Amino acid sequence: MTYYTYILKCADDTLYVGATNNLEKRLHDHNHSKSGAHYTKIRRPVTLQYFERFDTLKESRTREAEIKRFSRIEKLKLIKNK
Repeated sequence: MTYYTYILKCADDTLYVGATNNLEKRLHDHNHSKSGAHYTKIRRPVTLQYFERFDTLKESRTREAEIKRFSRIEKLKLIKNK
């Protein structure tokens, strides 16, 4: 199975970092679901800006935690250099 760590840009220009095993479904959920991440639910629409693929959930979650510690500027550099 493939896992993803991703960065979304919210309507209020903030960035959200997450991890999933189904990127397309998760993006749809962020924009349309009544359940899920409260942060993005109140900042719709969100757009996918960046993602990385991993072979294991552990790798994906580890990278998610790492990116969440980045400053906004570091996240924007990551997006720009994709």
